Amino acid sequence: MILTNRHALITGGGTGIGLAIARTLAAQGAQVTITGRRRDILQSVATDQIHALAMDVTDEAQQIKAIAQAVSERGAINICVANAGIAEGRSLQKTTMDFWRQIMATNLDGTFITIRESLRSMLESDWGRVIAISSIAGVRGLKGGGAYSASKHGVIGLIRSYSEEYLGSHITFNAICPGYVDTPIIDHNLEVIQKRGFSREDAMNMMVSANPHKQLIPPQDIAEAALWLCSPYSGSVNGQTLEIAGGQV
Repeated sequence: MILTNRHALITGGGTGIGLAIARTLAAQGAQVTITGRRRDILQSVATDQIHALAMDVTDEAQQIKAIAQAVSERGAINICVANAGIAEGRSLQKTTMDFWRQIMATNLDGTFITIRESLRSMLESDWGRVIAISSIAGVRGLKGGGAYSASKHGVIGLIRSYSEEYLGSHITFNAICPGYVDTPIIDHNLEVIQKRGFSREDAMNMMVSANPHKQLIPPQDIAEAALWLCSPYSGSVNGQTLEIAGGQV
């Protein structure tokens, strides 16, 4: 129970990677606030240690209010996991400004606001961990996903910058960069790829084959990595990208 008396905030915590991290941190004693836009989904997974809080990361005013509420109810945020994101791709000539802004507002702006607001109370505590869920697309280009890739590169830029800004403090900043993970996003991607004329089997093979080990990554692999970054033995890991993709990127 290495996280007893710690308060974790996880955006996009109702499903997929966020939920896996929430359950893993709670199992180690943390009180976890999960956020998302769909209150019903959040409440369906809530427990005595996992608390639902509806919040849209693209809305700055909502984030400020909701994170302050979480601090008021459960104390200073010790662990911030900026996980909420949109994983959608379009070729360059099909990328409209509305689509570009939508991706950036969620993946990059949302992450920035989450970290900024979480730091308000974290700076007053004696220990802190900031983890951003980026992507393998954040460390290399993604064909057909320029906006998504740019947003995830930006997330890594934030993490590296803030790790330098708060160097020597009690807070560390790191990014986890997964490949294709077995989450509901896969189902959404399957629908999108099938609309382009591919079969469901071919669509699945495209995503599976993008991981070097030719398998989808279990969400728990990401959750255990996040737990390690919150352990007593990771204090010297700061400003890093942890690539979880089944092989070399």
